[in-house]
Amino acid sequence: MKIAIFPGSFDPITIGHQDIIERALPLFDKIIVSIGINSSKKYHFTLEQRTDFINLTFNNNTKIEVITYNGLTIDFCKSIGAKYILRGIRNSADFLYENNIAQMNKAMDKDIETIYLSTIPALSAINSTIVRDILINKGDASQFVPTVLKNQIK
Repeated sequence: MKIAIFPGSFDPITIGHQDIIERALPLFDKIIVSIGINSSKKYHFTLEQRTDFINLTFNNNTKIEVITYNGLTIDFCKSIGAKYILRGIRNSADFLYENNIAQMNKAMDKDIETIYLSTIPALSAINSTIVRDILINKGDASQFVPTVLKNQIK
């Protein structure tokens, strides 16, 4: 079984995340949207809300699962038998950052591959940090989140 994880904080999930996951679905038997827990990071949405947002976005698609984890992503992969880490790349800065992480992960486990999907141009400026800032400042971020969440994420 080909299992990929798609790690992130998803605070909140955006249409960019949604697009990457939906485009990757034909490549894998299962994609585990992996919410990393970082105790030193302050989140806008609770872990439960973020999990619910992801489940609502994908309407409980049986090929998509949401799991939270602590620690290194590579260790999480090993613990669940995932052989692929899925990452979206918006620009060259993302590539440089993600490639360094992928090389370190490869050094820690040669059997786990990082797979990059390029973001479509229309979504390349969207990221959770900016969307979160819009929400915190009472702006309308509805065009940047999955349709099913437009009335829930405010």
